[in-house]
Amino acid sequence: MTEQDLEKQIKTGAFLPVYFFYGEEPFLAERAGRRLMEKAVDPSMKDFNLNIYYGADCKGTEVLDTSQTLPMFSERRVVVVKQADKLPVPTQEGLMPYLANPCPETCLIFIAAKADMRRKFFAELKKQQGTLEFKKLYDNKLSPFINSEASVYGKKIDSAGAEMLGFMVGNNLQELVSQIEKAALYVGERQLIGIDDVKAIVSQSKNFTAFELARFIGEKDLARAIATLQSMLQNGEEPIMILGALASHFRRIWRIREMLDQKMATAEIGKQLKISPYFMPELLVQAKKYSVRELEALFNRLYQGDVGIKTGASPATVLHSLLFDACSGTLI
Repeated sequence: MTEQDLEKQIKTGAFLPVYFFYGEEPFLAERAGRRLMEKAVDPSMKDFNLNIYYGADCKGTEVLDTSQTLPMFSERRVVVVKQADKLPVPTQEGLMPYLANPCPETCLIFIAAKADMRRKFFAELKKQQGTLEFKKLYDNKLSPFINSEASVYGKKIDSAGAEMLGFMVGNNLQELVSQIEKAALYVGERQLIGIDDVKAIVSQSKNFTAFELARFIGEKDLARAIATLQSMLQNGEEPIMILGALASHFRRIWRIREMLDQKMATAEIGKQLKISPYFMPELLVQAKKYSVRELEALFNRLYQGDVGIKTGASPATVLHSLLFDACSGTLI
């Protein structure tokens, strides 16, 4: 099943008896389950026809008994099993027969983050027509997601605003949705959310500081980079998250550097990498300050820093050393 199929079922009310939402993006899986149960059960009859269980705390007999009970004063009963990946093995085995012959008056929804597909239960569940996997959204998919979310509030967001919001917040979709909602409220009657609106909404967030840190390192401005890093660490920013933000930024710088070396025109670089014209001049300046060899060395340092911090090295020492070498031209 695709997300478009699910949308069609929600709109038409042609619900399946069993759904399985899982994947690396739990926010989307949870939201799909929530939207489905809101539409599949009569709101006035929720107390009688909506049952929610949690994997580690429920027994298979509970889910089975409820799923096989006819709805009260309604055409459908909805049963939701959240954290289905935590269902005990005996419970999984007890639910197997139901999957082969589900009750047509019940909509049974399983939601899981990391389901073990080696288990027979999940292997069989995955075969259900209502199975939908939600994969992690990578950086190049964030702008379409941001635009789609803005449209929910009847708004549009310009390319520069979407790009900045994606960088500042990253692929934490729950936080992204929250910031988009704030931006929609902030612009009021205006239909377009611009980059200044995005700055106004999230300028106090830690991710904005990460945006600034990446820019200062890209410009090889050591003093401002160190000052920004100090502020981030004092505010409790996770060192691993800082490294992740830098990796995301310099991955793009590396691609721009390679294209510049190929004598590619600025407009074509922006088009291929889907970079807003608002950001291109600044990114070009940064890309011209680094050679491909320096960028390769920088990524090696980012990897070593990640490993070092995870194995006990001082985060402040690792990050300060990285900043010094990157900005002072001593990476190679």
